[in-house]
Amino acid sequence: MGWAAIFWSCFTALTAAGVGFVSLLIIRLLFGAGEGPQATVTAKIMHNWFPKKELGTAVGIANAATPLGGAIGTPAVVAILSATQGNWRVPFIIFGVLGVFFAIGWFIIVRDTPEKHSRVSPAELAYIRQDAAPAAEVGDGADDATVAEAPPWWRYLTRPAVWTTAVAYFGYAWILWTFLNWFPTYLVNERGIDLSELAVAGAIPWIGGCIGLALGGVFTDILVRRTGRSVGPRRWTVVICLTATGLLFGGIGLVSSTFGAVALMTVVVFLLYFTGAQYWLIVGEAVPGPVYGSVSGAVQMFATTASILAPMITGYLVDSSLGWTGTFAVASIVSVGGALLLAVFGKVRKPLPPAAVTPTR
Repeated sequence: MGWAAIFWSCFTALTAAGVGFVSLLIIRLLFGAGEGPQATVTAKIMHNWFPKKELGTAVGIANAATPLGGAIGTPAVVAILSATQGNWRVPFIIFGVLGVFFAIGWFIIVRDTPEKHSRVSPAELAYIRQDAAPAAEVGDGADDATVAEAPPWWRYLTRPAVWTTAVAYFGYAWILWTFLNWFPTYLVNERGIDLSELAVAGAIPWIGGCIGLALGGVFTDILVRRTGRSVGPRRWTVVICLTATGLLFGGIGLVSSTFGAVALMTVVVFLLYFTGAQYWLIVGEAVPGPVYGSVSGAVQMFATTASILAPMITGYLVDSSLGWTGTFAVASIVSVGGALLLAVFGKVRKPLPPAAVTPTR
């Protein structure tokens, strides 16, 4: 994660050096390559550091930093642009430098597993390991256990719980990237707000998303503890909230006022992010630790194709006869379709076991 943060921070700053379409395209592609591991690595580390009953809270709070960054970053960027007479290069430099400082802190503080951290006591380690999820990496290396060759990671991609989670996550990403790339444009072009108003209107939905991610994790952990089931509550949280997200998102173009559109989008982002921690936890129950990184990375890669398709298709649809109302409706269909597939086919079976595990004596 630390090296990835340095990589994407450097290319964030280098965006300011872009002088044309080709150079900016290359820089942003490399930025995306550096940012790519973030979600998967975060989920894996949370699996390593927390017992199953606290995973939702841990993943939710960790990922809540993403929309919190949007809530802070939107007015910050507007303020920087206002202070620099609209110089768009300055925010990229500032945030790139901040990212490098974050990476330095990461290397100093964080370790992949609690076994590798000098400040973790035996009692704390025992508490973490008392109810580890299947995806957790237990131990600090080959000295603890010799794990024989597990089934190839790609075999797990055919498991219904994995591929339906990937499709549902694709629907999540479709709405997210439509919001990221086009909602500010929608507010300016369709609703007629100016830059100063955008600083507030653009930040409000992010606040809803931050709260939603944190509360979603806490809520599903409570359900897991009360029901004794580690998958069902998380799966149905995704199904219900992603369906509601899609239906509400489809209605944004029908709202008559700017206030109503921003308020509805805030609810949409809240419900969308309420599901944000759950995809990784469902996959974490469906696959064992040795292949979790590869499988969740494949899920992430599939879902992230929405970050490519949604902005392009949205731009085409907005200029078509469908307009904004039809564009929001298409996003609604994509997300609701993914949620329904997860509802019908997404039941988790026990993970395929490794071929053999020889414990340390």
